[in-house]
Amino acid sequence: MNIYEILEIIVVLFGGLAFFLYGMNLMTDGLEKMAGGKLESILKSASSSKVKGIALGAGVTAVIQSSSATTVMLVGLVGSGIMTLPQTIGMLMGSNIGTTITPWITGLSSLNGAKDSMIWLNFLKPAFFTPIIALIGIVLIMFLGKRNRKNKEIGKVCLGFAVLMQGMELMSGAMSFLSEKEVVDGVEVLKYGDAFQGVVEIFRTPYAGIWLAFIVGTLFTAVIQSSSAATGVLQVLVAATTLVDPITGATTGMGFQIVIPLILGINIGTCVTAVISSLGANANAKRVAVTHLIIKAIAAMLCMIPFAIIDAVGPAFLSEIPSVWGIAIFHTAFNVIATIVLYPFTNLIMKLSYRIVKEKEGKAQIAYLDPILIQQSPAVAISECYNLTVEMCKSAQSTVLLSLDNIDAYDAKTSQIILDNEELIDKYEDNVGTYLVKISAHSMSDADSRKVSKLLHTIGDFERLGDHAINIMTAADEMHEKKFTFSPEATAEISVITNALREILKLTADAFITNDISLAKKVEPLEQVIDVLIARSKSNHISRLQAGNCTIELGFILSDILNNYSRVSDHCSNIAVAIIETAHSSFETHEYLNAVKTQNNHDFVSAYEHFSSIYNF
Repeated sequence: MNIYEILEIIVVLFGGLAFFLYGMNLMTDGLEKMAGGKLESILKSASSSKVKGIALGAGVTAVIQSSSATTVMLVGLVGSGIMTLPQTIGMLMGSNIGTTITPWITGLSSLNGAKDSMIWLNFLKPAFFTPIIALIGIVLIMFLGKRNRKNKEIGKVCLGFAVLMQGMELMSGAMSFLSEKEVVDGVEVLKYGDAFQGVVEIFRTPYAGIWLAFIVGTLFTAVIQSSSAATGVLQVLVAATTLVDPITGATTGMGFQIVIPLILGINIGTCVTAVISSLGANANAKRVAVTHLIIKAIAAMLCMIPFAIIDAVGPAFLSEIPSVWGIAIFHTAFNVIATIVLYPFTNLIMKLSYRIVKEKEGKAQIAYLDPILIQQSPAVAISECYNLTVEMCKSAQSTVLLSLDNIDAYDAKTSQIILDNEELIDKYEDNVGTYLVKISAHSMSDADSRKVSKLLHTIGDFERLGDHAINIMTAADEMHEKKFTFSPEATAEISVITNALREILKLTADAFITNDISLAKKVEPLEQVIDVLIARSKSNHISRLQAGNCTIELGFILSDILNNYSRVSDHCSNIAVAIIETAHSSFETHEYLNAVKTQNNHDFVSAYEHFSSIYNF
């Protein structure tokens, strides 16, 4: 075999692996987009029972064809505080079972319908149905996907499956050189039989061989980050290297002695994605990854240690060559049995993860957004951004309300809380904004695209609310330090405007959190009422100043307070418009505001008159 032939085999083998991984990624992406944000709610719905969690974890992973994707989603959900570790442990176990479905699918390549009575099996071979599925996928994407985006996602799933199966075929073809024959002294023998047996013998080294196979399985899976792909490669390798001696008829190849520790190593190697995902995360998110690793490691050791003892005895069955179906059966059986055995000890496993990953004291945990989640599940990543923006919204609302309280009744401790909250709001904007920009670079469904636009349009306004809370607090601090008080007339006016501001903040927050369009439409009329009240209060202040009932210095403070009140209501208006315009897939803010303020808009006029009757002086 010359250097060109060796390079060709390597290129085709790794090219086939690339096709396999890309096909799996395409399938996962299509299925995830079809589910959209529902995938997160589906996962959260399993929190009531570990058994239910196992079933749901297995089901979701079997559908999206990736335990890594499921685990990364769980890391993100726990990291952002949406779920807790006890709620996820059942799903972690279930994902280990669900991921074993892929070897059953890839095993179809080994079906043989050569006999007339079994010819129907040929219809189940990938060589027959893969081109048909690929054709369906192309039709759905190119012709029907323009009318209906869901058709496009279904097409991606079909095309992904076809690419995955083509990758299996390429890998099988690359390994076919092992079955080439040549004539030596008039006898037909395997061309590379001796060389292959030399490699296999390394893994048959007493005691050390099985641990070497275990390490190889772990490292290979850690590199490609897919246990499904690693198991598929193993199936191809075993099938291609099963050799029958043309003289003696003896079968040689990778027996159970090598295959079993490789599969056990593959099961641990798949944990690397979750571990990488949790780097930089808060303690709770790290515990999910650690728990996943603990489950895999304990299960593997419970099998490897007895297996090492059995291997030392050297029973004959360990030399038997497993079929691709035998690999699929062992892979599934191992994970099912491991789940059953470890299920009673879930509480101990969680306690161990808490001992390994300890909470850092002295610093509040800020929102964690997993960058790997963008690749694995963009819709869930968007949903996580929404959850954190809701927290940002609540924090901004409460911070402004605290600043209003400090105008009414000053408290130095409240001022410090406002400062801390504003810093937190800034971090929210930085984290969520950066994350949303990264998500925007990926393909999204129309619904997800609207969600991203809505969040990008609102997080800046929430951050500015925090800034204006600081400005109002500063005015309150100055009045307290200088022992200034407003006149009874000014105090009464500020009280009315403050109450109106409290209501517009509540309307805005409730509208954003519940995505209630009807509430959002009430914000602009109230904002107009607040503007009128502020203008009236400034005019009244000038009259009091001329009458000598107020000082210029107090006038500056009052002006600062009223200006910030006005800006707070403006930002509430911006948020409400973003909510409304998202529903209409448009962000023509000025056009919308001009339209709602016309006398022909009955709803706006009615709401304006209602608020004017409540807030007036």
